Amino acid sequence: MVEPGHDPLFTVFTATYNRAHTLPRVFDCLERQTCRDFEWLIIDDGSVDGTWAMIEGWRSEAGFPLRYVYQSHAGKHVAFNRGVREAKGQLFLSWDSDDGAVPQALERFAAHWNAIPGDRRSGFSAVTALRMDEGGCPIGDRFPRDILDSEPLELYFRYRVKGDKWGFHRTDVLRDYPFPEPRGVGFVSESVVWFAVARRYKTRYVNEYLGINYESAATDPKLSNLTTTTAQGRLLFHQAVIDDYLEYVTDAPVLILKSLVNYSRYSFASGIGFRSQLSRVATIRRKVLVLPVIPLGFVFSLNDRFRRRY
Repeated sequence: MVEPGHDPLFTVFTATYNRAHTLPRVFDCLERQTCRDFEWLIIDDGSVDGTWAMIEGWRSEAGFPLRYVYQSHAGKHVAFNRGVREAKGQLFLSWDSDDGAVPQALERFAAHWNAIPGDRRSGFSAVTALRMDEGGCPIGDRFPRDILDSEPLELYFRYRVKGDKWGFHRTDVLRDYPFPEPRGVGFVSESVVWFAVARRYKTRYVNEYLGINYESAATDPKLSNLTTTTAQGRLLFHQAVIDDYLEYVTDAPVLILKSLVNYSRYSFASGIGFRSQLSRVATIRRKVLVLPVIPLGFVFSLNDRFRRRY
């Protein structure tokens, strides 16, 4: 239990938007956590489904500090930034409004964090674990080793680990690396931030199943939610790959190629034409890489538009 006058170890952060039907599961999972050194911080991104009234009803019965902040609908990335600013915990654990966890999740995260030698811990930002579905089946790839000290860039480009993972970051680090908040953009890929953090800090990856995914979208969100504003948010990630991560081309040429194509694809979806796509790329070398894939990006953008219509 969090002692009065002392900040908690964890801020468990939940961004929510009209998820009153799934939030009770998060509340129940938190009540069952064996580690009680946490607060639950909910940033409501403009819900109109009675979320506030439901949460107010939990205040008197919650066995942990519960804080609720309402903001006008602006997207999860904006809610995340607000949560980081408001957090009182040393460690910031993002817990989606439709997900769960094993009862020992916070306890195990704390144990893995404390297992990092004290003289090395300042060079780490995070601990990341595995997820399973509600039936206990693993989701995605395991890490190459049961305990791996690495970072998201290496995990993505060199180890090619796929699948949804779950973990926390140090709150002070996240305050130094906020999500960009372009006006009118409702979605920004999380990798924009995780890759930037990886330039300076390591993550401890552990082959332990702590998170539970309860729901999956019936349709591909990359297509069903692909509007001009979401395309702009996806574009930020692929622009970052071209600007900052081409050094990994020998390790993962296919992934780099996909980002080159998707840079053009989401540029077209964002209303950015051929000439502007080239002008937004900084160096001649990068322009040479982008130029030949622009026709392919245009074809993909037409296909996206067609599939959204049917």
